[in-house]
Amino acid sequence: MAAGAGLRVGDLVWGKLGRYPPWPGKIVNPPKDLKKPRGKKCFFVKFFGTEDHAWIKVDQLKSYHVHKEEMIKSTKGKRFQQAVDAVEEFIKSKVSAFTSEDKSRHISSDGKRQHSSTAEISEHSARKRGRPPKEEKDSFPEPSTVKRLVTGPVVGYKWKQVKDDPHFHHFLLSQSEKSESCSAIIHQLKTTAEEEAESTSIQAADSTATNGSVTPTDKRIGFLGLGLMGTGIVANLLKMGHTVTVWNRTGEKEGARLGRTPAEVVSTCDITLSCISDPKAAKDLVLGPSGVLQGIRPGKCYVDMSTVDPETSTEISQVITSRGGRFLEAPVSGNRQLSENGMLVILAAGDKALFDDCSSCFQAMGKKSFYLGEVGNASKMMLIANMILGSFMASVAEGFTLAKRASQSQEVLLYILSQGPLASAFLDQKCQNILQGSFKPDFLLKHIQKDLRLAIAMGDSVNHSTPMAAAANEVFKKAKALDQSENDMSAVYLACNQ
Repeated sequence: MAAGAGLRVGDLVWGKLGRYPPWPGKIVNPPKDLKKPRGKKCFFVKFFGTEDHAWIKVDQLKSYHVHKEEMIKSTKGKRFQQAVDAVEEFIKSKVSAFTSEDKSRHISSDGKRQHSSTAEISEHSARKRGRPPKEEKDSFPEPSTVKRLVTGPVVGYKWKQVKDDPHFHHFLLSQSEKSESCSAIIHQLKTTAEEEAESTSIQAADSTATNGSVTPTDKRIGFLGLGLMGTGIVANLLKMGHTVTVWNRTGEKEGARLGRTPAEVVSTCDITLSCISDPKAAKDLVLGPSGVLQGIRPGKCYVDMSTVDPETSTEISQVITSRGGRFLEAPVSGNRQLSENGMLVILAAGDKALFDDCSSCFQAMGKKSFYLGEVGNASKMMLIANMILGSFMASVAEGFTLAKRASQSQEVLLYILSQGPLASAFLDQKCQNILQGSFKPDFLLKHIQKDLRLAIAMGDSVNHSTPMAAAANEVFKKAKALDQSENDMSAVYLACNQ
């Protein structure tokens, strides 16, 4: 049986999305406002255990039942097992429903009403009272289809490598993202090639790294700073075939060349990237002894991926270009895990030609990169995004504290939130940290507090108050006073819980 052959809405499948392992899901009808990608045949799949949705090409789908043992043996992990358990429970409930329906044809009308009542109760959490779900008629294969899937021949098959296709993109959609705005957002996030004729100031480029089709640049790449983010970035640059020379105050990266000073790295490389903790460190790296500036000469390129204020970014740009160098600010949105997985979002501004030259690097480390125009724009946008992130984290921590004080289950609260519009991997991870009392750093608390502080200052500079961010900033400052600076941002819960 060829992969994807004979599949239809309602079938249970294994779906392969980029570099992620095959995941159990169900083919469903897409939201009415979500257009099907052009080109190759694909199905809209809902994944078990994550509530994510995506368009998946037919050649990246396999029958769930036929390939179940093969997939379970090849993929491990707690979340994967939870997803498998979820689909197995789904199958049991549906098989039970089919059996009950068959028996109901041979019993009295009273018995029929009893089965109907039981079914209504079991389905209550998944639908509105008195209204069948819109997708229910296509939500599960007919009994004959189940039999066909279970008894189908098992044929060895290797997942085909997905090549970059500018007309085909996958979009992960939570259940809350089925509104009319969904199609508008997707329409805006077109590839650079599609937007080129329309705009030259703001462009978005999709990564092909997740599909393993990055062609590394032949330029020599330097990287300064191997912190939480830098380590993962360099690992993915090396993985995708780039030649990388690194410098860090302490330690080195296996597989990369080691530079003795920032100036040496810049002088020996064509493009040097850096990811440093804060504005002071970023300026010291450039202007300090044996710093970046000493290695800059005409044609040398410097890309600062630190999250700093726009004034700092502008100052660094001016000193680099004054020496004949080229400059790009490119702060990244994400955390340690996304950095390791090559799923960062890069916001860039400055030298457009340099942005294009960095294409393979950005593809290796991220899922999407944006060009936002002149220097300072990327810093501003990143601070706004992280201001929202930090304020949200503080609100979550406050909510979990209130639940505890009001004698409500925090576990139940997380479950409720995970079923609504706030459902996200970020929410799940941070709340699990709170429940387990473990705050292993994924996004350092001191860094999100720094970003809140800089965002508030930016608001002051344009005479705009940011009271929500200011309140969140005070809670994070309190957490820092409790020695939580080096822990994950979710440790702000400890400040709320005092």
